Amino acid sequence: MVYDITLIPGDGTGPEITEATKRVLEATGIEFHWHIRQAGVSMVEKYGTVLPDNVIESIRETHVGLKGPITTPVGKGFRSANVALRKSLDLYVNLRPAKSYPGLRSRYEHVDLIICRENTEDLYAGIEFQRGTPEMEEMLDFIRRVTGQKLSHDAAMSIKYISVPASRRVLRFAFEYARANKRRKVTAVHKANIMRLSDGLFLQVAQEVAKEYPDIQFEDRVVDNMCMQLVQKPEQYDVLALPNLYGDILSDLSAGLIGGLGVAPGANIGEKCAVFEPVHGSAPKYAGQNKVNPMAMMFSGALMLRHLGERAAADRIEAAIASVIAEGKYVTYDLKPRPDDPTAVGTSQVADAVIARLRELS
Repeated sequence: MVYDITLIPGDGTGPEITEATKRVLEATGIEFHWHIRQAGVSMVEKYGTVLPDNVIESIRETHVGLKGPITTPVGKGFRSANVALRKSLDLYVNLRPAKSYPGLRSRYEHVDLIICRENTEDLYAGIEFQRGTPEMEEMLDFIRRVTGQKLSHDAAMSIKYISVPASRRVLRFAFEYARANKRRKVTAVHKANIMRLSDGLFLQVAQEVAKEYPDIQFEDRVVDNMCMQLVQKPEQYDVLALPNLYGDILSDLSAGLIGGLGVAPGANIGEKCAVFEPVHGSAPKYAGQNKVNPMAMMFSGALMLRHLGERAAADRIEAAIASVIAEGKYVTYDLKPRPDDPTAVGTSQVADAVIARLRELS
């Protein structure tokens, strides 16, 4: 079978790590038809955006995208490519595994977490009111009339919006993922002790959905306690389901537990489409230097293979990368004991080493 995949190299160091990952994926023996689409700052002059419409159209056709990092110009009014993809394709869950491997510099061992972050609402829904505008004044007047609270006019406002449908589908995804991947437990994370109506609704839906999965253990944690728990004993947790803001924060916290974003894969998944990507930035200052670590994107490629049902190939890639990390010889500077270690190798050499291990595992 040949898989049609939209391949988005991105910009900065994106093309280098994308090429390295493409080589590793092809070394599994699985056939791909790559639909290459360009995105990034170089597209702004021609299209007026970092994410041209043809990229989104291609993913709608192939249903699967593999994406390198894309630079969003700071302070120039351009929308994040990731946000645009999520909204345009209704990619309602952000999937962020965090797994420790021998050889990674970390204070922790035996971390194996799956973060399922709701992607479309909460404080990230973009419902905001600017200070001093008529709309803001209208909101303040409405709040005063409905609640009796007189809030300061010298303020801005964001709306925390949590719905039953969006909560239910991300929670169902978390339980389905747990069941399909033989995970033992789902933990719903919230702040329902303070935000009793919004986060309380998320918790209520979580409790309802959990009843549909009696084979999966369920519990809930208040988000601040969850942060402490992850720092103290992350090995006790498995699959976490969270509203948007908490998921954003805890996914990076979890990456920190395992050694950083250089080994942290990610995916944005909807009913019809899915896009797989590393979650680190594009590091434009290192572009073209064959220097950066491609492993986060390689792990994202393995996630993509699992999504496609190619679990054996995904397991081989993960095992090959883990072997290279454990040996510590053919790794980039960020995985060496010292960043200035002269034995550090480049992006393409990491790919060579992973491909060699793949062949040994065949």
